[in-house]
Amino acid sequence: MKRFEPAIEWALFASALFSIGTTAGIILVLAVETFAFLREVPVAEFLFGTEWTPLFATPRFGVLPLIMGTVLVSAIAMVVALPMGLLSAIYLSEYARPGVRRAVKPVLEILAGVPTVVYGYFALLFVTPLLQRLIPDLAGFNALGPGIVMGIMILPLVSSLSEDAMQGVPRGLREGSYALGSTRMQTSLRVVLPAAFSGITAAFILAVSRAVGETMIVAVAAGQQPRLTWNPLVPVETMTAYIVQVSLGDTPQGTLEYRTIFAVGMLLFLSTFSLNLASAWLRERYREEYA
Repeated sequence: MKRFEPAIEWALFASALFSIGTTAGIILVLAVETFAFLREVPVAEFLFGTEWTPLFATPRFGVLPLIMGTVLVSAIAMVVALPMGLLSAIYLSEYARPGVRRAVKPVLEILAGVPTVVYGYFALLFVTPLLQRLIPDLAGFNALGPGIVMGIMILPLVSSLSEDAMQGVPRGLREGSYALGSTRMQTSLRVVLPAAFSGITAAFILAVSRAVGETMIVAVAAGQQPRLTWNPLVPVETMTAYIVQVSLGDTPQGTLEYRTIFAVGMLLFLSTFSLNLASAWLRERYREEYA
């Protein structure tokens, strides 16, 4: 087997190099096309403009409506996913018996395996009509329904990562808390939760990054109307949904309108990259504290 070790080593190195090269290629393409776009559109107009109509006869290139739509849908998803995911993690880590944990956790994670386009039609054809019975003013395409469904989709991510962080808390902290007369609830909320705070925060940031980058749910159910609003009852458009809209093939390549998807993609990349960096920093801090 020793004569195969150099070949295996080179194969592993080539795989790592391929991953790095792919990432560098994506960044290079985004950067080149974005700079070409910004040569024709001022940066201030792009980042701070309040109208996004690049495909109209009189184009406007203010990306704020897309950012607002992305933040609005992601915020609704976080309101759904973070509390439910954290409570699920507390139950699985501190209350559930081992047999129940082994049965419940895989069932919960099945949600992560459902195709996102299925979630999109679920939001459009089931959740939105259900919400319209409670909110008559709710439009057929809106931010509320997709936000709720997106929260359900990323709930397993929050629950699983938070539960792993709680499982990493030393058993001695729990035993010390019980020895002082604390109840299981007090131990969970006042000892385990603060001790696992860095890992839980990292899970939350990863979930936000996943919500910001989600495409099919918002493309199907949120509508494609870029507007600067905090109202979740009306149609909105996110950055990912706009990229899908232009990528369908109706816009000629090489035009300024076509380059808008790269500018929006670069903005989306920088946002998710910053969130992932913050999550990685928190995970490293968590490991150092309990190493």
